Amino acid sequence: MSSDELENYEAASELTLFKEYRDVFSMFKFSVETDQRFYLCNNVDVQTKTTGSGQVYFEVSVEDAWIWDNHRPARFLRNAHLMTFKDVQVEELAHPATPEFGPLA
Repeated sequence: MSSDELENYEAASELTLFKEYRDVFSMFKFSVETDQRFYLCNNVDVQTKTTGSGQVYFEVSVEDAWIWDNHRPARFLRNAHLMTFKDVQVEELAHPATPEFGPLA
């Protein structure tokens, strides 16, 4: 496989993933972003914890979730438990009456 073919494959894969994201977005209440992954979910719980040495970390639980990841065979998750020492961003999603994303060419 040439580098051009690989680039084209990766671009097509990203476009497919974005189209899936656009299709499932309205099914979820929250977005959760960590340093490693992005999730859409209907339930999220973030707990701030401290190690014995005083370092702060986050335990994040998501339920009924979709994960932005090209390399997973299935992107829908019943639940997941994440731990990270980096920032976690949780956003309640707004679902306007009209679609947020227009059609792709």
